Amino acid sequence: MSKSDWNPDLYLKFDRERIQPSVDLVSRINFDNPATIIDIGCGPGNSTQILRERWPEADITGVDISPAMIRKASEDYPDCKWILFDAGKDEMTDTFDIVFSNATIQWIPDHAGLIKKFSDMLNEGGMLAVQLPLFFDMPLGRAIHEIAQEDGWSDLMSSIRGMFTIHNIPFYYDELSKHFREINIWTTDYYHVMGSHQSILEMIRSTGLRPYLDRLTDETEKTRFEALVLERIENDYPFRADGRVLFPFERLFFVAEK
Repeated sequence: MSKSDWNPDLYLKFDRERIQPSVDLVSRINFDNPATIIDIGCGPGNSTQILRERWPEADITGVDISPAMIRKASEDYPDCKWILFDAGKDEMTDTFDIVFSNATIQWIPDHAGLIKKFSDMLNEGGMLAVQLPLFFDMPLGRAIHEIAQEDGWSDLMSSIRGMFTIHNIPFYYDELSKHFREINIWTTDYYHVMGSHQSILEMIRSTGLRPYLDRLTDETEKTRFEALVLERIENDYPFRADGRVLFPFERLFFVAEK
């Protein structure tokens, strides 16, 4: 499989849409003066800055598996601490008052083990705060998966669905309750107002669509795949009366106290 690195510039093109869940997640963390915070899957550092604004005195570390994202974060926020780190495999010896992760753990398998790992990274009384997109509950996520199963692509892309790990709310509650005493779980639908159907395609090109495009080494095939996705977007997300497009995006949140 061909695997490209993440594209920070494309990711940040839709920073306004991506940053609001971080703002909402941080607002639900009930911790007055944390000394240490880690942002798991910090990306280009935009979510980490929400943490910095809330707790300017805290020692905050941003970690990510992507060299391109860490480089971008280091360039834009040179005074912060950035580490290349695979949260699914690497071990962190330090402990923290807050473990924060926005739109990352869907790329990491074994969420039962991951929740335990996050608990072990926390000081007693520390807080875990996580958000992940419910990608395959959305018409767009289902459409991409269906297109990937079409003749000519099915063998090449058969394993991609397994790259995403997304469970239901009872699963997360049961796993969290093994390690945490206070648990809050909720979902939010974000209705993004988009200028066109093409904008929706561009927004997901650097995230949910990325592993599918990575399997296609031929540019003509990538163009054809994207054209089919765009066709489904146009069908599932019609223009509104003002000529713009509503793009509902459902996200799952949980905050838990150790």
